[in-house]
Amino acid sequence: VQLVESGGGSVQAGGSLRLSCAASGYTYSSGCLGWFRQAPGKEREGVASIRTAGRTSYGDSVKGRFTISKDNAKNTLYLQMNSLKPEDTAMYYCAAARFCWAPVRREAEYNYWGQGTQVTVSS
Repeated sequence: VQLVESGGGSVQAGGSLRLSCAASGYTYSSGCLGWFRQAPGKEREGVASIRTAGRTSYGDSVKGRFTISKDNAKNTLYLQMNSLKPEDTAMYYCAAARFCWAPVRREAEYNYWGQGTQVTVSS
């Protein structure tokens, strides 16, 4: 499985970005895909997750602002980020789990990781 993120960049507070993650070789029908982020000096946190059947889960800090989605035909995961805040600045990682009962945002549940894409939000 190979995960390649794109779409990061610099934006002013209140702006939007859409991250993409191209997932090649991922064929787990009962798995989860997720987005994590890590800011300098902080632990990596789960931002959003989507199970193969479409159920989603979001961290409290991004609920109502971020939307996770996937295009099965393109094997691509997305994260639409609106109303961005300076505290959203971080490296964002795409991750894939072979199996999950529900959309999870625990790092330990994930088997595969991308290299990350930087998001910087200025005030």
